[in-house]
Amino acid sequence: MKKIIGFIGCGNMGQAMMKGIIANSPYTADQIHVADVDGAKLKQAQQEMGVVPETDNLALAGKADILILSIKPQFYQGVIAAIKDVVKAGAIIITIAAGQMIATTEERFGHPIKLVRVMPNTPAMVGMGMTALTPNSLMTAEETQEIVALFDSFGKSEIVPESLMDAVVAVSGSSPAFVFMFIEAMADGAVAAGMPRAQAYTFAAQAVMGSAKMVLETGKHPGELKDMVCSPAGTTIDAVACLEKTGFRSAVIGAIEACVEKSKAMS
Repeated sequence: MKKIIGFIGCGNMGQAMMKGIIANSPYTADQIHVADVDGAKLKQAQQEMGVVPETDNLALAGKADILILSIKPQFYQGVIAAIKDVVKAGAIIITIAAGQMIATTEERFGHPIKLVRVMPNTPAMVGMGMTALTPNSLMTAEETQEIVALFDSFGKSEIVPESLMDAVVAVSGSSPAFVFMFIEAMADGAVAAGMPRAQAYTFAAQAVMGSAKMVLETGKHPGELKDMVCSPAGTTIDAVACLEKTGFRSAVIGAIEACVEKSKAMS
């Protein structure tokens, strides 16, 4: 009998995950069942992806083998209180919201559950997500690898200790916003130099994507890759000096630290 993957919540992240799973995993659209209070979103997901809509959270929780709580942190307590007594026996619960500690989620269910806390990011929408996963003590190695493979279907994923989740929130969960700001700023500079804006966004975004791919695929230290671009007395080293003078690195580090502290406060 085919497993059912259930999504409570059909927002941007949930839909990004569904698309990746359907496109790049053994699971098919008819194995993905979805519940959401927004009927329009649910209908859209059904029409665009062929997923199966459910009447409510309880109906979904009673049949899902893997149940993904794809909702905002503030809704976790209420949703769990409603479904905790009807969740299918042996089901794996997946949480994807910042600040939702494993111990807190286990306490809310009030009985032993198989649980994986994960933190994906928005590039999952284009199949380039980065996800951290922390399984609880009831997850077997085989079950954990099944969930890792699920999240690999829309990017990369790695298992981390829960103590690193606040760092994950900052370095991959929130950081796409920083990268978008960087791309926008680079494009603004190019526009100031006379380049049409649409073209400037293309050049800036492709440069960022290619540079990131070099880090991942060459295995070289980012500093070494930076040095490869900086010719003696050239344009790049002058630009790097300007960034250092205006506190580029310290600003980024400060942003990561602020994000970590906020994440800790939400736990």
